[in-house]
Amino acid sequence: MTISKQMTASTKKGFTLRGIGPQLATRLAKLHILSDQDILFHLPIRYQDRTRLTPLSQLVAGKEAVVQGEIVEIVSPPRGRTKLLCTLQENMRLLQLRFFHILPFQKELLKTGRMLRCFGQIRLGSQGFEMIHPEFQVIHADEAPCLEKTLTPIYAATEGVSQYRLRKLSIQALAWMEHAPQFAELLSQTFLQQHRYPSLKQALHFIHFPPPDTLVSDLFDGNTLAQKRLALEELLAHRLSLLRAKSSFQQQTAIEFPSQSRLAKQLCALLPYQLTNAQQRVVMEISQDLARNYPMLRLVQGDVGSGKTVVAALAMLQAVEVGYQAALMAPTELLAEQHFRVMSQWLEALSVKVAFLSGSVKATARSQVLQRIASGEAQVVIGTHALFQQGVEFPSLALVVTDEQHRFGVQQRALLREKGARENISPHQLIMTATPIPRTLSMSFYADLDCSVIDELPPGRTPITTTVISNEKRHEIIARVRDACLQGRQVYWVCPLIEESEALMCQSAIALTEYLQTNLRELSIGLIHGRMTGNQKEEAMRAFQNQKTQLLVATTVIEVGVDVPNASVMIIENAERLGLSQLHQLRGRVGRGAVASHCILLYQSPVSLLARQRLQVMRDSTDGFFIAQRDLELRGPGEILGTRQTGDLSFRVADLMRDAAMFPSVSHLADELIRESSSAIEPIILRWLGQRLTFAAV
Repeated sequence: MTISKQMTASTKKGFTLRGIGPQLATRLAKLHILSDQDILFHLPIRYQDRTRLTPLSQLVAGKEAVVQGEIVEIVSPPRGRTKLLCTLQENMRLLQLRFFHILPFQKELLKTGRMLRCFGQIRLGSQGFEMIHPEFQVIHADEAPCLEKTLTPIYAATEGVSQYRLRKLSIQALAWMEHAPQFAELLSQTFLQQHRYPSLKQALHFIHFPPPDTLVSDLFDGNTLAQKRLALEELLAHRLSLLRAKSSFQQQTAIEFPSQSRLAKQLCALLPYQLTNAQQRVVMEISQDLARNYPMLRLVQGDVGSGKTVVAALAMLQAVEVGYQAALMAPTELLAEQHFRVMSQWLEALSVKVAFLSGSVKATARSQVLQRIASGEAQVVIGTHALFQQGVEFPSLALVVTDEQHRFGVQQRALLREKGARENISPHQLIMTATPIPRTLSMSFYADLDCSVIDELPPGRTPITTTVISNEKRHEIIARVRDACLQGRQVYWVCPLIEESEALMCQSAIALTEYLQTNLRELSIGLIHGRMTGNQKEEAMRAFQNQKTQLLVATTVIEVGVDVPNASVMIIENAERLGLSQLHQLRGRVGRGAVASHCILLYQSPVSLLARQRLQVMRDSTDGFFIAQRDLELRGPGEILGTRQTGDLSFRVADLMRDAAMFPSVSHLADELIRESSSAIEPIILRWLGQRLTFAAV
């Protein structure tokens, strides 16, 4: 039996270790421990040092310690929370042991004159140093217990699964590991020796039970060679899984489109501007992909306003020209409607038929759209997730464009791709995002994609000045809004919530509209939020675009895609509550015309250190890639990508920021394994990802 088959068989069996019955297995499942192997990868979250005795004369408040002494006094205070107070003595020094609740058998063990060994955190109480609810054991003169020989691991636990039980299971699992085929060493000895890395088994032994001389600070920071070795292999497993998905995808067949498109040239001639060099470069990269006989899978990153929409339009025209359909999926109805409005204006001038489908398209109109799609009359179809719902049939879908891809779950993107799959032919995929992705995330989460970057803004874009102002100066902001609108400019005022929430201290969009209507009676004020119907949002947006309303109060539904060149002021309420990338997206709604634009970030005091850092970044920079990197550093990848959107992709050991320096080694090692040790690829992926591989298929 091969290693990979043995690994798969072991995974299906679940637990083989002693003492794990159905009840304990159910409890372990709450910790995502479903097999013997999972026990080994349920790594400690911190450690305690129980390897040495600390004299009572050397105690330090706030530190954990193992102490030993004689019980010289026991009292049960008549008042207060303390049920039992023991005094421990060693060499004339005293330590109080305080118990707020105590079981009868424990109380029987605590007698004056007995020697006690305790472990706990030292704190300074009213009568000197004390421990609250220490772990303790009675010491008999003839058999003093040994101290721990390693640091003591502390694991994430759940009800009914104690630290003692988890440690015992880890000891069993480490012994089982020694003969388990799935823990065979898969990295070359040359590589391990070159980097002084331990073997996989040595690393797991070390991390579960570190030697007593190991610095706890090094363990906390992930600086030990054992942790680095495991982090490297975990990053390697993720990269290999994505590269394998890419290879599998490229083995499928796709329609080849000629790289020279007559329609594309006609559209460029109709545009009132020339494409930037960056746009032309990315258009060429996409065109070359579409001319191949295997599916394109390309991610296009571009900062706010860099012109991704026209790049997508040119790609779709390349498919349409040879008789195939193209679809563009946007995450929100507002953005989908904007794409439809722009695309219709461009493409229908070229006699290309464009259709729109979203959840708000009802009954008769929906039936007509579905018929146009199914007949092939609709050459370009634009919409929301409604595009991949049952009943939507594409006879010749050959290109799928997904906008703001991080908003969609992997299953949603896969469903839309499957709409075009027929007779072993798959559609090309173009994925666009206006949220720049830091290099560490690109290498980790998007290694299966070819990446293009539109790193140039069109000429004529005016710089945006960003100001951070306390909510207490709201009256000054209202005066600035009045002046801007009376000079013919337009203003966005963004509010994170729709309804009032005192707990979050956020202004609601509805209440804010009423407040502004009272204080700015001379202005026409509109309102748009996510709970309005599609027609209501369309009407509100059209009124703003046509300058019938001067001030638009909105929730974050306007975050992406909305384009009103006359809008020159963006005010964001409770900016301290939003992430950097979201703030940058909102700010990008202004600065699209020739007039100097301003973004005002209103914050509610008091402000946390993290929020202050975010606001400072926004004030100092308008570079989306720099902002995305700082967002990653401040918030971490989980919050930026969202586990739901990344197929529940998470790391057990690796940290994308801490371990960024490993990426060149990971990339080199992945290429080496593919060339020279392909049999090791599947075991490495199974070892670290197990069944969590669905994300890699997209």
